[in-house]
Amino acid sequence: MRCMILLGLAAAPALAWAGVRGPAAPLTTVRVTAMATVAQMPDRAYLEVGVRTESPHLQGAAAGNAARVSRVLAAVRHVAGRRAQLTTSNYSVAPQYQYFSDGRPPRLTGYIVNNDVRIRLDNLARVARVIDAATAAGANLERNLRFVLRDPQAARLRALARAAQHAHQAAATLARALNLRIVRIAAVRQTDVPGAAPRPPVFAQAMRLPASTTPIAWSAIRTTAGVTLTVVAAPR
Repeated sequence: MRCMILLGLAAAPALAWAGVRGPAAPLTTVRVTAMATVAQMPDRAYLEVGVRTESPHLQGAAAGNAARVSRVLAAVRHVAGRRAQLTTSNYSVAPQYQYFSDGRPPRLTGYIVNNDVRIRLDNLARVARVIDAATAAGANLERNLRFVLRDPQAARLRALARAAQHAHQAAATLARALNLRIVRIAAVRQTDVPGAAPRPPVFAQAMRLPASTTPIAWSAIRTTAGVTLTVVAAPR
């Protein structure tokens, strides 16, 4: 966990308390901005695998693609388990042409069919085996492997709570150092933090896999939040 604190002081107008004689004690506004970062290992992975087929005829490209994708889906479901979620993320058919420099019109030479499947895994230990199973079954496109948090909001709230605690502790420390006491909290607000979304890793954890398995490593995800706290302080 990491934090950063910014401090500020400002004189506030003196307040007269009802029933108290003499000048009111001068009040001071203390404003503190604190940021905290929490690190958490990811508990979900997204992977996209696909099948790309080419053929001079559309029917052949589409049929060949469908057969290979069916084998890929069956292999992935077998390895990934029941909780894995498989969703078609892209399906495209693109005609291919030969172009001539002598002004002749392009000539149709065939078709390319792409079928991409997005896989959601909550068991990270199966990521490498899913990749290998998909490849062995005929997938020839693999991309966009991402590790994320299932509940990023919970991580953000933990960071926010820690930032608020740090801000309050910093305000109290500053007040004591200046022989002041905190009278009340005047305002508190969440502070925008550049790059506060889950960020790149702070440490990595690799899976112990057989030598024939694709090596995969994932890392902790850092989430940062900031709080600006304004308190009113008076002399002790």
